[in-house]
Amino acid sequence: MKTSKKDLSRREFLHRTAGATGAFVAARTILLDPERIPLPTQMVAASDRVRFGMIGIGMQGSGLLKNAIQLPGVECVAAADLYDGRHTLAKEIAGANLPTTRRYQELLDNKEIDCIVAAVPDHWHKRIVVDAVSAGKDIYCEKPMSHSAADGVAMVAAAQKTGRIVQIGSQRVSSVICTRAKELLGQGVIGNLNLVEGSLGRNDPTGAWEYPPPPDLSPTTLDWDAWQNDVPKRAFDGKIFARWRCWKEYGTGVAGDLLVHLVSGMNYMLGWNEPPRRVLSTGGIFRWPDGRNMPDVHATLFEYTGKNIPVYLRLNLGCESPEIYRFQGSKGVLEVTENGILLSPQSGEDAWPSYYTYSYPHALLEAYLKQWHAEHDPAPGKEPTAESFSYHGASWDELKPHLWTFFRAVKSRQPVTEDAVFGHNAALACHMANESYFRRAAVTWEAATNQIKS
Repeated sequence: MKTSKKDLSRREFLHRTAGATGAFVAARTILLDPERIPLPTQMVAASDRVRFGMIGIGMQGSGLLKNAIQLPGVECVAAADLYDGRHTLAKEIAGANLPTTRRYQELLDNKEIDCIVAAVPDHWHKRIVVDAVSAGKDIYCEKPMSHSAADGVAMVAAAQKTGRIVQIGSQRVSSVICTRAKELLGQGVIGNLNLVEGSLGRNDPTGAWEYPPPPDLSPTTLDWDAWQNDVPKRAFDGKIFARWRCWKEYGTGVAGDLLVHLVSGMNYMLGWNEPPRRVLSTGGIFRWPDGRNMPDVHATLFEYTGKNIPVYLRLNLGCESPEIYRFQGSKGVLEVTENGILLSPQSGEDAWPSYYTYSYPHALLEAYLKQWHAEHDPAPGKEPTAESFSYHGASWDELKPHLWTFFRAVKSRQPVTEDAVFGHNAALACHMANESYFRRAAVTWEAATNQIKS
């Protein structure tokens, strides 16, 4: 039985009418050269060495310490942590003779120390950074830069007043992946940008910060009262010490832990350095009702002044999904992931006859198809090629390139990309996302008063 055009699906119609266009896709993979960092064995004159103090030797701090001492001309002079077990860990990493203390102020008073690397809970960031720059020390501080918008304002003011170098620890601004993506976006490879998407999902207890407290943790091995800083005091709780990101009193939730990476990378790749104009969030505690007060699912829409480009970023601790950006434009999509970039070009033009013409009477449809193919079909052998590019390089989470950027700046006094202003603007996006979630309303940033407004 002969098939009627009325029985054709849209897919079948496109298949039958588009064949003459002859378009095909070719792919090309390009490897990105890693950041060129001299070997650790390279001799460095004493006058060119950078001597740092380490504040906080926990999960992130221990990794920073391990990577920093592997850089040429970089030496750890002393380490500070309020938990004694981490004094042992610091010595295991940097040597048995490394001086350790519970009092970070001793590092700031030490004239042999040029700069500080700090990886402490969010509610300590302002105090550590302001004290460090006021003591004449440059500082590398882990993300998010601040625990609140007000803290961030004070930190920027302190950095500008003292002229010290402040670098925030969202590593991807120093990665070859994001640098190449920034170049491609700047070249207009996707045409007019019209939408940015970013996402990350986890689905395991560790990914949701359900960390096991150290077995020997107690008020004897930890200065619990000091650890709480200026937060209302409560009885010793090892779970809070290990899982502080779960509570807004100490951390900033998925926004400060994960969203800040997406925002920092996006701002760097797009050349943006400002807080959002308006933010609207939703979410909840769906997977981990363990007493935490920060959401485990958090989805946010951002608007940036003058950009008029929707930005949609989502985090989920209840379902695993890869961390990815999708920059969408009139000429295609640029996907950026931890180890790669994929450019998928689009012509933005009809590649086949319009399926709307399926509604034409048969004679009109046949006439339309004949004319369309006459005007659009390429000559044999001249079929167009849509070429996609795939880039691969070192992980955007590599610590050494970002640390190397900081230590070089300490010696050269050259500015860094992720300075206090950049870090503040990225953190503000996260604070606004949290405020919108808790207020259940869209929020804006009022620069005149440095406040988040509903």
